[in-house]
Amino acid sequence: MQTTTRSVEAPIETIEAAAFSIPTDAHESDGTFEWDKTTLVVVKACAADETGLGYSYADAATAKLVQSMLADVVLGIDAFNVPAAWHQMVQAIRNLGRPGIASMAISAVDAALWDLKARLLELPLVTLLGAVRQGAPIYGSGGFTSYSDAKLQEQLGGWVAQGIRQVKMKIGRDPGADRSRVVAARKAIGNGAALYVDANGAYSRKQALAQAEVFREQGVTWFEEPVSSDDLEGLRLIRDRAPASMEIAAGEYGYDLYYFRRMLEAGAVDVLQVDGTRAAGITGFLQAAALAASHGLDVSAHCAPSLHAHPCCALANVRPMEFFHDHQRIEGMLFDGALTPSDGELRPDLSRPGMGLEFKHADAERFAISV
Repeated sequence: MQTTTRSVEAPIETIEAAAFSIPTDAHESDGTFEWDKTTLVVVKACAADETGLGYSYADAATAKLVQSMLADVVLGIDAFNVPAAWHQMVQAIRNLGRPGIASMAISAVDAALWDLKARLLELPLVTLLGAVRQGAPIYGSGGFTSYSDAKLQEQLGGWVAQGIRQVKMKIGRDPGADRSRVVAARKAIGNGAALYVDANGAYSRKQALAQAEVFREQGVTWFEEPVSSDDLEGLRLIRDRAPASMEIAAGEYGYDLYYFRRMLEAGAVDVLQVDGTRAAGITGFLQAAALAASHGLDVSAHCAPSLHAHPCCALANVRPMEFFHDHQRIEGMLFDGALTPSDGELRPDLSRPGMGLEFKHADAERFAISV
């Protein structure tokens, strides 16, 4: 791809945010929560006749915060200086509190600015970041506790048939039923695919240990949030006492480096999950991955597959990233250029600048909500 040489600054001119509420295709639940819709917050950043696109899966209040505060904070900053804009946003939300909506608002703007910078340079984002690999391995993620065994088997088995070699199911709502559901899942995917389970913190410590022994019989190799991710001692206990073949994963609720540092220093996980739509964007995602690397651990991107594919391809210490049913469905509906799996990976389209995404305004309009 032909690149351009930058000779002038490109001040950020406008930041726009909008929110959309998209119904799920069926009622969904996990071990601790139920839902029937997903809110998508989309941010556009403009400079030098180019537009960058970022997004987060967050409450509509996130878009309001972008409009009322963060837009003014980054206006006029050189679009090529993404870290400067990120730092100013983090400083600006000091009195609001870093975790939660404030960090998700920063995430959406930061992603838009990285996309904008890459577009200004006429480069795919992965090329700007520095590619380590051509594709990011994925695991199919769904298997909700609200699903019948037949629907569970259809979804997980379908992913394996597509060449996805790792699949994850939700557990935790009914410990007794979880055991039979895991057996059903294994029957659907065969012995050649890896089976992951996610309790979303629903179990007590002793329940989690007992379940781990049962799940080992079905070849489960990934136990996500067996207890609350706030229970670092409990996670460490499960990690130390679970079968050696079973890795403990958590971290998706991290919003800043201090959260990830506490989790890593506690020895609570084998794999650190990081969500760039929560953890202050692509900038925060890369920071957390570097922190994990300093502890000799890998990261796995949580949700938002089309956003995470580029940074995951720029990292050496990555595990399969989450190809979450709700988000891959929404991204396929509303983003031209949304990535689809190829041989169990998401491979950035190197013919498209930035993240390679264009938002389908006309298709999204019916889901728009007021902010």
